Amino acid sequence: MTAGPVRITLCIVSWNVRDDLLACVASLVDAASGLQAEVIVVDNASTDDTIEVLEDRFPRVHVIRNPSNRGFAAATNQAMAEASGEYLLLLNPDTILPPGALPELLGVADANPEAGIVAPKLLNPDGSLQQSCRRFPTPAAALFRHTLLGRLFPRNRWAAEYVMAEWGHDAVREVDWASGACLLIRRDLYEAIGPLDEGFFWGSEDVDYCYRAHVAGRQVLYTPQPAVVHKIGASTNQAPVRTILNFHRSMARLYRKHMAHSVLDFAVITFGVALRAGLLIASWWLRDLCARVLSLVRGRG
Repeated sequence: MTAGPVRITLCIVSWNVRDDLLACVASLVDAASGLQAEVIVVDNASTDDTIEVLEDRFPRVHVIRNPSNRGFAAATNQAMAEASGEYLLLLNPDTILPPGALPELLGVADANPEAGIVAPKLLNPDGSLQQSCRRFPTPAAALFRHTLLGRLFPRNRWAAEYVMAEWGHDAVREVDWASGACLLIRRDLYEAIGPLDEGFFWGSEDVDYCYRAHVAGRQVLYTPQPAVVHKIGASTNQAPVRTILNFHRSMARLYRKHMAHSVLDFAVITFGVALRAGLLIASWWLRDLCARVLSLVRGRG
């Protein structure tokens, strides 16, 4: 990192993910080589020693402590409000950026001023592709994505179209939306459309923001370089049932906000999303019960 005007502000929200957060921040030293960058971490009332260790190891990181868990969108907005960078990067704490990633990402953004948002390729820790850029969701995609119907019909076209499975994710391309795990936002777009919608506690806030960018006449651009490693689920796996509920509340809000055109649409969307959430929670409870019973039986064997 160098002196001068801040080119990029990295906005990170944490909740009980100390080890992942420390690894993420450590990767930023080489990832931001040659740039004037600032890092803002908003902690949503972690109960581990995340912040104490972070402040000890990385004293230049600006930390905002929340007394309660405000959710991802609200906490991100706190960071964005204090950011001074020309670009704002939303970054999950369970990501690792390779050396030189930020200059490379900014190079793509600078070369494409019509893009209000630029998203890099995301990889799983084993190096496999995460399908992190997608088409806008539809009710049909929701029915077949991560559901029993999807498992019964794994080759269905609705889920495949949603994740752009027909494409290799190997070229720069305009997309509908991209994952908020690593999302570069140009400041002029932020100033034009405002912060994230805090009605989304967790989930779909990235879809909503990209939708608003399109409405404002700006592109959302995907780039295969740099490639960022994203672990997925470091925070949400700590509370699976609550995560399912929050995700589906956000899903319902997204559909109602942008896709419901009548009272009937509103009612059908609300019922469908509630049913989907209930089935997923029941499925999780059943799997958890079977795992407990199996563990008990093995313990007696």
